[in-house]
Amino acid sequence: MIVGLTGGIVSGKSTVASMFKDLGAEIIDVDKLGHQVILPHKPAWTKIIKLFGKDILRDDLIINREKLGKIVFADIDLLKKLNKITHPEIKKLIKKKINLIRDKAQDQEKIIMIDAALIYETKINKLMDKIIVVYIEEEQQIKRLNKRNNLSRNEALQRIKSQMPIKEKIKMADYVIGNNGTIDETKEQVEKIWENLVSKYKI
Repeated sequence: MIVGLTGGIVSGKSTVASMFKDLGAEIIDVDKLGHQVILPHKPAWTKIIKLFGKDILRDDLIINREKLGKIVFADIDLLKKLNKITHPEIKKLIKKKINLIRDKAQDQEKIIMIDAALIYETKINKLMDKIIVVYIEEEQQIKRLNKRNNLSRNEALQRIKSQMPIKEKIKMADYVIGNNGTIDETKEQVEKIWENLVSKYKI
């Protein structure tokens, strides 16, 4: 069974994914896959350098994600071009990871959870049986982005608005986790969803 885990930026998806992992889910971290596809001399890396130039490279030829982020989140057209380069490569890796987990599990049914911010935007929701959306209020997102990435309010809003509105994601979700409260409140929601998935699909 494949479950998508998504939500707005800095909504706490990684924390929620970790809770599901503790309960027995196999987690595929799409952000980590995104790092892999842009490593030096990979096909996506080459295309990105052609589009943005070598100014976005560090001395070790690794793409400076912070520098690239500031460029694309200020220009929606460039963001779309970047996504067009990286998303197909990421999808390939997701499918490869799913197959590896299934091969390892053999006949044992597993809940494979794909932790990805852009599940709907990249259309990988078509790979999934169920989708969970994690959300926090926008003001909390702005505060977290300021603290984590040292972004101004406007820069934070640019990043938030670059994704599908959270209300739309919630409408399409099978399960919703509100992450505005305490860690225990979030954990309680996670455990209820896990019990539902396990009982419904007899895992």
